[in-house]
Amino acid sequence: MANLNRVFLMGNLTRDPELRYTPSGTAVTNLRIAVNRRFKTQTGEVKEETAFITVVAWGKQAETCTQFLTKGKPIFVEGRLQMRSWETADGQKRNVLEVRASRVQFLGRPQLSQEEGQDTQATKEESLDALFSSNDQNTIEEDKDFNSKEVPF
Repeated sequence: MANLNRVFLMGNLTRDPELRYTPSGTAVTNLRIAVNRRFKTQTGEVKEETAFITVVAWGKQAETCTQFLTKGKPIFVEGRLQMRSWETADGQKRNVLEVRASRVQFLGRPQLSQEEGQDTQATKEESLDALFSSNDQNTIEEDKDFNSKEVPF
């Protein structure tokens, strides 16, 4: 039987990314995102539920996410589910299901600084168009040289 482990999520960051480094120097960051779902009940009442999901990014992707993303920013994540287990100091076993990001795409428009606010609107639009036309800035591929034994937790 074939297996498939692929996740696509679109949501907003619930906090700023947390950048750390493994002992060997590989960057790792946790992105916490909220994904909302609206639905109607059988009585016609509209309800909304929110899922809070931890996404883990590695290498250059982790550094770029930390540099450009802040709480509230919308992102699109492509990755796979990954189960992580550990034992606490008092001997209890813990498990967590996370998304290991293979691609993170920044959504929405970037914030312009106050200095840029004095430029003309046309100049702002040109600089934003140039930023969004570059796939290197908006889409970062997974670090292929990652060694899972370097996880710092």
